Amino acid sequence: MSATRQPLNRLKQAWRDKQPTFGAIATIPSIQTVRIMAQQLDWIIVDLEHGPIDLSTAHAMITATAGTPCVPLVRIAANEPHLAKAPMDLGALGINFPMISSRADAEKAARSVRYPPRGDRLWGPFHAPFHWNVSMADYMATADDDMVCMVTIEHVEAVECIDEIMATPGIDIAVIGPGDLATSINKRGQLEDPQVKSLIARAEAGILKSGVPIGGAARSAEQANAMIARGYVALALGFDWSLFQRGIAASFEGIKR
Repeated sequence: MSATRQPLNRLKQAWRDKQPTFGAIATIPSIQTVRIMAQQLDWIIVDLEHGPIDLSTAHAMITATAGTPCVPLVRIAANEPHLAKAPMDLGALGINFPMISSRADAEKAARSVRYPPRGDRLWGPFHAPFHWNVSMADYMATADDDMVCMVTIEHVEAVECIDEIMATPGIDIAVIGPGDLATSINKRGQLEDPQVKSLIARAEAGILKSGVPIGGAARSAEQANAMIARGYVALALGFDWSLFQRGIAASFEGIKR
């Protein structure tokens, strides 16, 4: 293996430098959509949790980021190692694990993205080296350090034990899911509800205190700037469909109809 091989993933260094990065969640099974977004975003999360995307399409969407600065990540449907395995072997450089609500959940996620002895990832990255234009030996040399373990804090139970979760070794970034936090206390869609806002604030405080990089959704430039000022380094600007909606709406501004 090349002892001086540089990491493939530029995100971790950016986060260590407190540099904000911007991304989006891709739910539409489209190579073309990802290719367009990848020209301007630092990262894209291919959504295998809620979107109608299968593994073959996910592979194509990951490949669509090739030759751009955009780092492909994948959100899986549950915190299960077998769901994380294939996306990594297809070239994703990180896994977004949903519904992390305990230290045991966090430990399971962190071990899923790394090879023994640091983790439980099984060997078989047959297609990942092709995406990154490196040899198998060079891919393996930095694989553990390249892979991002992104955990999502999106349940009231997670907030209650946020310190335990954030003390788990191997978490690279923690993101807050406001929609699911609200849903977990039966306040679906009520993001301005005081109880929901309190949960979000407690989750944010726990992550920031831990020193683990923090990420979240920014629905406006004003919100994004405020989050950056508080220390956020991964800001999701929207879903592909919501970005399209906003773009279309902006195109109508000033037109008399």
